[in-house]
Amino acid sequence: MGHASDRYVQLTRDAGALSELPLALSQRAGALLFAGELAAAASFVEEVQVVQEATGSRLAPYGPLALAALRGQEAEISILATAAKDEVVQRGEGIGIGLSDWATAVLHNGLGHYQDAMAAAETASAYLPHVSPSVNWGLVELVEAAARCGLRERATDALRRLSESTSASGSDWALGVEARSRALLSEGETADRLYREAIERLGRSRMRAELARAHLLYGEWLRREDRRIDAREQLRASYQMLTAMGMEGFAERARRELLATGETVRKRTVETVTDLTAQEAQIARLARDGRTNLEIGSQLFISPRTVEWHLRNVFTKLEITSRKELR
Repeated sequence: MGHASDRYVQLTRDAGALSELPLALSQRAGALLFAGELAAAASFVEEVQVVQEATGSRLAPYGPLALAALRGQEAEISILATAAKDEVVQRGEGIGIGLSDWATAVLHNGLGHYQDAMAAAETASAYLPHVSPSVNWGLVELVEAAARCGLRERATDALRRLSESTSASGSDWALGVEARSRALLSEGETADRLYREAIERLGRSRMRAELARAHLLYGEWLRREDRRIDAREQLRASYQMLTAMGMEGFAERARRELLATGETVRKRTVETVTDLTAQEAQIARLARDGRTNLEIGSQLFISPRTVEWHLRNVFTKLEITSRKELR
């Protein structure tokens, strides 16, 4: 990463062109996280850190925080959330508090700690929607946590607030998440229809993490309806997706549900993908998308020879022999 750091410093000296880069990279990482591309998101998170070191800029650790939440890393979340809140309070960034609590809520929903998830989601959703984007995300977590805690009235109120925004948006992402949330508070054929709608809508979007969670919730509901064969189908899909993404907390929740259906499940973890370093994962993704070594090197501020060296490591770790196999 030394080459990248030197290049960033030079660019900063030339034109101050990188003043907004950490924020842009963080936003890109956020989009990848919702898409379930955690390895790619991790490479952007690492790049943010390199840029900050090279330019002396400061940004609260939003990327590492969200990444740790989706990975189910409880110890890391505690440290990062405290650091983020301390930093944003000093700078007067109220949005950071909401984002920290949203990440904490996601973590605890994934681990099945619903009381803790509800407490964090309450705080994350306490702002007005135009103040922080974490409000609607927090409401999604609050509906799930409150429903699991048996607090139907609290969950219903959160759903009402959420639907005001999702209905206005009209996107498959928004309406899919709303349908999934509404299904949590429904019964019988209505719940079944809403879960299927959520899966259909989210399946048309890039939000693979949300889709995997929809399969998980549907599978959990089916098991409780004593429809074990149907439940296994949904839970298998969820478990495979969540494990491949590296969402270990939610994946373990899906594994426990599968075991409860009577299915034998061997505990899996992300192996080859997370064995890649953050930079190797980013180079692999760019090569998969058809970029040449020269193009990849220009984007990452490293030499084509360095790109080739990283790709050889990627091929060895993934046990493949060509770029075509990266797909």
